[in-house]
Amino acid sequence: MIRDPKDRDDIEAGLEVKIVLKQDQRTNKLTHGFVKDILTNSKTHPHGIKVRLKDGQVGRIKEIL
Repeated sequence: MIRDPKDRDDIEAGLEVKIVLKQDQRTNKLTHGFVKDILTNSKTHPHGIKVRLKDGQVGRIKEIL
């Protein structure tokens, strides 16, 4: 099954992901980590679901590993 980083139903705590942090949006630099909390309330988001990683960093998911 292919998981969609723009669909909230495909995201769960503990998932290994790459996110783009707010300050990295212009460069699209990705940050690796594991999902702690899902912050987007809507079912989908065109730029990726916003999450908090276990290390506290917040960003939008670009890749699910």
